[in-house]
Amino acid sequence: MAEIEIQDLYKGFGPNPKRVFPMLKNGKSREEILNETGNTVAINGVSFTIKNKEICVVMGLSGSGKSTLIRCLNRLVEPTKGNILLDGKDIMAMSKDELLDMRRKTMSMVFQHFGLLPHRTVAANVEFGMEVGGMEKPERLKKAFDALKVVGLQGYENSYPHELSGGMKQRVGLARALANDPEILLMDEAFSALDPLIRAQMQDELLEIQAKMHKTIVFITHDLDEALNLGDRIVMLGPDGKIRQIGTPEEILTDPADEYVEAFVKNVDRTKVITASSFMHHYPSITVPREGCSAAVRAMEKNGVSSVLAVDSNRVLKGVVSIDDAVKLRKQKERDICTIIKEDVYTTQRDTSMYDLLGAAMETRYPIAVLDEQGRLVGAVGRATIIAEVNNIIDDEASPTVLSEVQNGDSDQSTEKERVTS
Repeated sequence: MAEIEIQDLYKGFGPNPKRVFPMLKNGKSREEILNETGNTVAINGVSFTIKNKEICVVMGLSGSGKSTLIRCLNRLVEPTKGNILLDGKDIMAMSKDELLDMRRKTMSMVFQHFGLLPHRTVAANVEFGMEVGGMEKPERLKKAFDALKVVGLQGYENSYPHELSGGMKQRVGLARALANDPEILLMDEAFSALDPLIRAQMQDELLEIQAKMHKTIVFITHDLDEALNLGDRIVMLGPDGKIRQIGTPEEILTDPADEYVEAFVKNVDRTKVITASSFMHHYPSITVPREGCSAAVRAMEKNGVSSVLAVDSNRVLKGVVSIDDAVKLRKQKERDICTIIKEDVYTTQRDTSMYDLLGAAMETRYPIAVLDEQGRLVGAVGRATIIAEVNNIIDDEASPTVLSEVQNGDSDQSTEKERVTS
């Protein structure tokens, strides 16, 4: 377990940071406190919990205190006031030796500017922290090579930093953080020094690594698109160092807490963030071969729909049955409903964006089936629901690009028509 609980955290910089507390209590602003005392309030009464195995993104404008906050978590920066609990143990009460042990084994950090040693090879850079910690060379080299394989740098172990691209250097930094298999990764603007294409690639690779390794990740960024792409939850810091909102990407987009958050998200294309999990619903289904035509017709009549999804006893999707075919088969007094199951059903997953479902919605006559990782039916999305939701967003945002795609049915269709086997 690696849950972090942050309780009423403050950090001030200046000649006497503790002077700021009565002033904050009396409603003084950051600027007033700086002018009157020379102290800067970087973090202002922050409290939230970082859940086990989630990617928690902390974002805000420059000066909002986000980088200070992440450095307080491992006490590279000493908080002025507050508590930080790691699985119930107060980091603020740790001795120097306990703190060093935590940094080496439990909580690793990836910095913005790589921090590689130019005279050491890639493998030697990755093993450096373990070397300082006293680990034997064979063991640390094995861990370094394993970590480099995870980040896609197998074969570059003996290269030097000057021989690598920016993205490759950042992979080395990530491998160094992963090498000792920490429970927690702290990533401070880790991709902001990269060009946009490499940055997007690194985001995708981080998500792939997380899917395999299931770390608790605290990721700092000022880029909203990056936060929306990576975050299970987003913590939005305001210019006063306070939390303005905590929520999932969809909650931040669809229900901003105040004008500051609303201004942050106003230019985001919500169709690319809102996912099938938000608007999928239960759709009538029958279990084959146990249920036949009569059961299918009854389910359609009861729910007022013209088709039902067919699943096996394990809820694995087999296809769709239409009312016309079911009625025809029943009149013929045929018993094998599997003969009329249509297999060309569009399928998707919970995390597919509305944008990526537009093309399928424009083409299909049937609901789009939402499946889990094992191909089991968990819900469905009707084409009318998708088009109506997009039109609602168009009304709110007047997005000519999205409008054109809905009208022409030519959206970038990453959800492909998958044929299910009967």
